[in-house]
Amino acid sequence: MKATIRSVAQEAGVSTTTVSKVINHTGSISEQTRKNVLAAMKKLNYSPDVAAASLRGKRTKAFGLLVPDISNPFYAEVARSIEDRSHDFGYNVMMCNTDNDAEKEKNYLSLLTSQRIDGLVVASAFRSPDLLEEMLDKGFPMVLIASEIPKLSVNTVTVDDYKGGYLATSHLLSLGHKKIAIIIENVRSNAARLAAFKEAMQEADLPIPDGFIVKTEAAIQKGYESGKKILSMKEGPTAIFACNDLLAAGVLQAAKEVGLNIPQDLSVVGFDNTVLSTTTSPMLTTISQPIKLMGAKAVDLLIEEMKQEKGNKERLLLSPELIIRQSTASISI
Repeated sequence: MKATIRSVAQEAGVSTTTVSKVINHTGSISEQTRKNVLAAMKKLNYSPDVAAASLRGKRTKAFGLLVPDISNPFYAEVARSIEDRSHDFGYNVMMCNTDNDAEKEKNYLSLLTSQRIDGLVVASAFRSPDLLEEMLDKGFPMVLIASEIPKLSVNTVTVDDYKGGYLATSHLLSLGHKKIAIIIENVRSNAARLAAFKEAMQEADLPIPDGFIVKTEAAIQKGYESGKKILSMKEGPTAIFACNDLLAAGVLQAAKEVGLNIPQDLSVVGFDNTVLSTTTSPMLTTISQPIKLMGAKAVDLLIEEMKQEKGNKERLLLSPELIIRQSTASISI
C-alpha cells in the first residue's frame, strides 16, 4: 500500500502535525526529530502528492532542476539560463546535483516533491525513469533538457547531437586529417556524436584503428588520462574529437605534457562551447550548443504545460554550430 502521512508519523513515533511541519518547513522542531521523520519518509518511500496539489492551483512559485554535475561548465550554464528565464516568470529554482547516481536521483526527487515544486526540469539521463513516469501520469509539469528518455511522453529540448558530431569530424577531415580519434562520455547524447563520427569516417573511406575510440567520464582529468592513452600509441592520431569541452581541455594538457604542439602536431575539437573553450591555451575549436536558448525554451514549455495551453508534448531539436578557433589546423605534410 502507498505510504501516507499517518504511516510516516507512526514509523517516526511522532504526530502527523510534526510530519507536516517537516514537509512544509514550518514550526519549531528539533534537528533529531526532523532527521527521524526524513528517515521514515525514505524508508516508506513517501512523498506528498505534489501533482494533485499543483493541479489544484496551490503554486509555490518554484521549479526543481536536476543536473548530473554542476562543476561541468555546460550544466552550470544550463542552470543559469533556466534560472534567468524562470525569474522572468517570477519563479525560483531549486537545483540538485545527482552525479548520475540512481539513489541520489530518488532522494532528490523526493526532496523536491516534498517542497511542492510547481514543475521539474531534468538535465540528466536519469537512471530511474519509472519515478518520472509516475509523476507524468499524474499530470505533473515536466521537461527534459539536453537529454532524452525515449519511453517517456514528455516535453524535451535537445540539440542535434548527430549533426554536431558530423560537423566536428568533417572539419577535421577538411583539414586533411586521416587518423582521427574520438573520446566520448558514456551517455545517450554522445552515442549520437559517435555514430556521426563513424559515418563521416566511413564516407571518407578511412579506417578507425583499435584504440581510437575511448569511452570515459566527463571530467578534465579523464580527458587528460584518455589523451595520454591515445597519444602513447605507436601510430597515434593527428587529430582528436573530444565530445565535450572538459574532455578536450584534458586532451590539451596531455598533448603538451608529451611534447606536442597544438595545433601544429595535433588538432583538437571539443563540444559545447562553454566558457572553458575560450580559457584554454590555445582557445578551443568546438561545437556550440545554443545553451541560453535551450534553457529559455525549457522554461517556456514548462509554463505552457502549467497553463494547460498545449495538450501534446513537444520535442524541440535545436541546431549546433561549428566554432573555429586556434586548436585545429591543416595537417603538416
